[in-house]
Amino acid sequence: MTDPVAKVERARSAAAREAWDEAAAAYRAADASLLEASDLEAWADATWWLSSMDESIGLRQRAYAAYSAEGDHRGAGWMAARLCIEHFLRGEPAVGAGWLGRTQRHARDLPDCVELGYVAMLEANVARLGGDLDGAFDLAERAVEIEHRFGDPNLLAMALQTQGLVRIDQGQVARGLALLDEAMTSVIAGEVNSYYTGAIYCQVIDTCLQIADVGRAGEWSRAASAWVETVVPESPFPGICRVNRAHLARLQGAWDEAGSEARRAAEELIEFNPPAAGAAMYEAGEVRRRIGDLAGAEADYARARELGFDPQPGLALLRLAQGKVDSAATTLDVVLSDERARGIQAAPLLAARVEVALQAGELDDARTACETLRRITEATDARHVRAVATTAEGTVRLAEGDAAGALERLRSACEAWQELKLPYEHARARQAYGLALRAAGDEEDARLELQAALGAFERLGATPDATATSALLGDGKALPGGLTAREAEVLRLVASGKTNRDIAVELVISEHTVARHLQNMFTKLDVSSRAAATAYAFEHGLT
Repeated sequence: MTDPVAKVERARSAAAREAWDEAAAAYRAADASLLEASDLEAWADATWWLSSMDESIGLRQRAYAAYSAEGDHRGAGWMAARLCIEHFLRGEPAVGAGWLGRTQRHARDLPDCVELGYVAMLEANVARLGGDLDGAFDLAERAVEIEHRFGDPNLLAMALQTQGLVRIDQGQVARGLALLDEAMTSVIAGEVNSYYTGAIYCQVIDTCLQIADVGRAGEWSRAASAWVETVVPESPFPGICRVNRAHLARLQGAWDEAGSEARRAAEELIEFNPPAAGAAMYEAGEVRRRIGDLAGAEADYARARELGFDPQPGLALLRLAQGKVDSAATTLDVVLSDERARGIQAAPLLAARVEVALQAGELDDARTACETLRRITEATDARHVRAVATTAEGTVRLAEGDAAGALERLRSACEAWQELKLPYEHARARQAYGLALRAAGDEEDARLELQAALGAFERLGATPDATATSALLGDGKALPGGLTAREAEVLRLVASGKTNRDIAVELVISEHTVARHLQNMFTKLDVSSRAAATAYAFEHGLT
């Protein structure tokens, strides 16, 4: 029979080596009467890394009680702090606030020590989430000062990251990114433990994606992917990283990859962090809305909301695509009235509000949203916000009949989106720029821009945008069989004997897109072969 003490020692050894599955199994097999508060903490850590969130929280509560009974304010305070973090991540702010209070209570009984820096960090993040940015920065600065006295790389990296996030929230993007990059150097150098390494990677990449810094997000995402390979596969971090990869893929136009990564991430995170799973479902919905699967997008947005993630502005734009203009406007007005919808975070909401107002013919509402966007750009150096604002102002000027003003702003917007390497936003700006050229009387250049936008939409698989752009390129005559202008063009090339590859090269689209056009044509024309489609083209004068 194995010595009971030896079983506990085996569990402690596995936890020290971060062999989490081995540690969890060993602790479960150990004599509970022999476990100390530190054992309960290590067991809670093991189950956390195995994504057994309910078990982890239960064990951490037991560890808290054990430390508290021993009068160990450091241990009890840290357990309370971790419980605060976990409940906030699970979308349970009331419970999280309760544990924050416990953390602060234990901190009052501590001498000057590094643990007070962690308390300041916890308070800083709660203040930031509540919108108190100045207070959050000051608390993070206090954490840095404490770290300088005691030396703790984990605390320093987290404090720098929080300061960077606050600066970005305040619109000082360049300063914020510099602080995030500095925090990341500690991670890359291996100075930070596994828990904080994952937390910093995920937060930094997510922030880069929110400000559309695709290049920086891609660099850190590759580094994070390499690190994730070193941790236990059951841990939460592969799922969290997958959400970021889905977001990055969507921005880069790799929509099939984005959708599959998002759905897998949601499955992996559903028990551990429901709001993060909701963010994954939002990404899936964004892809479906862009490709024209409105029913699928509706289901994904509903699931995101159910999991605690607000699916805006995607849901409002879905309502617009469904023809529910009033509903879209009301939804956005409610969200924009929230005090948390301020600064650069409000930019995508305001851009959607402009789009909805123009669709409704409410120019005054569009101008108001544009003016708010302009004020945000004056207070930030965020490039993506300037691109958003410039695009919105260009479309409003076009609706007002100011072709010259629209041209100037939409040309600038096209350049900005191209520099940011965001193909969908660039294509939409080119479409608007083409319309501005047409309004200015330059039909030849207008068609070139519209054709370029159409090609981009087709490569992306943005069917609704491609259909609308194709209609803008039509000569005004109704095409037989309900064909779009692009489908008629593909049919003409099929009738001339060209292969799918030939057509893809000539139209600068993928063979996959050509095949999709052919499938759509066959359905519309009720034919089942290229020969039958060719005969239809000759019969209806489409050759």
